[in-house]
Amino acid sequence: MPISPAHGADPCPDSPAAAPAGSQYATLSRLVRQAGLLRRRRAWYAWRITGTVAALAVGWTAFVLAGDSWWQLVVAAFLAVVFAQLGFLGHDAGHRQIFATRRPNYVLGVACGNLAIGLSYGWWVAKHNRHHAHPNTEGEDPDIMLSVLAFSAARARASAGLRRLILRYQAYLLIPMLFLEAAGLHGSSVRALLSRAGRSPRAIRSRAWEAGLLALHFAAYLSAVFLVLSPVRAVVFILVQQGLFGFYLGCSFAPNHKGMPVLSAGERVDFLHRQALTSRNVRGGRLTDAALGGLNYQIEHHLFPSMPRPSLRRAQPLVAAFCAEHGLPYAESSLLGSYAQALRHLNEVGRSARQAPAVPAPSRPGWGRRAARSRWST
Repeated sequence: MPISPAHGADPCPDSPAAAPAGSQYATLSRLVRQAGLLRRRRAWYAWRITGTVAALAVGWTAFVLAGDSWWQLVVAAFLAVVFAQLGFLGHDAGHRQIFATRRPNYVLGVACGNLAIGLSYGWWVAKHNRHHAHPNTEGEDPDIMLSVLAFSAARARASAGLRRLILRYQAYLLIPMLFLEAAGLHGSSVRALLSRAGRSPRAIRSRAWEAGLLALHFAAYLSAVFLVLSPVRAVVFILVQQGLFGFYLGCSFAPNHKGMPVLSAGERVDFLHRQALTSRNVRGGRLTDAALGGLNYQIEHHLFPSMPRPSLRRAQPLVAAFCAEHGLPYAESSLLGSYAQALRHLNEVGRSARQAPAVPAPSRPGWGRRAARSRWST
């Protein structure tokens, strides 16, 4: 799916810019702007991009030097980390955190996504925009509309057959599934670029460029692996590198919303409450910031999607104090604690599939939020 000019900045239809002048969000937004937290951080990103590209070059150089040996598994692990860091840069470009205008963000996004790691930037931005507009909302957020996971008891009870069996044990299957995340993203990227969505000349050109860069990535990646390594070692290298890449991405995104309240599609919730209610921050220092690509400040990121990554740490105490002053939800946890909450929630939802007969999911407005609140004190 091609990226349009509307993609990439504040991606929500009920965006911050549309908030009434006297709203709580407008007040918070003024505080953030006055603190200079939305200004571009070009020097920081120049250093970050240079370092990440250098790490990618080091990784592939080490791959060539290691030759046909089992030391390549170490290289595979290193490249998995670098691929994820490139993904984080693509994420920032998708939100226009790096440059003020669309074009340079788009160029960086397709370079990091399509060319470097084999993911369609345009497809991912379109999907991610829908997530930001309706986080943790049944029937609206693509990140919870998954065939192999259910995040509400209603969806679990409505399942049947093999899917129902998987959902019963989804908490136990989640970690193994994460190792397949990269393969799923590659497949979705290819399917999106092969689709006929978007027939305007600009959309066709964008899709053609993305498809060409994606094909170049796969051709170069597979050629390098199978030219340097024996067939068995080549297959093992790909499994390890792509498996760890997907696992890293999954572990970075899982703490953000999993286990937080799930809203029904009919609920009317203002932008500030919707984003704060459904998001969770992860406590930690600068190492956590680097490892999770700034996604550990999920509340701040959802409230201000275009805020540059290095400014999120400075925004956190301001936003937390504002939420406390106005009685707004603000969930925070350790990294391990966030995983425990997510797995506990998945297990509780899976128990619904084990114990209750399959029935249609209720569609009453407000049901999803009441059910979620009955489980989670946050």
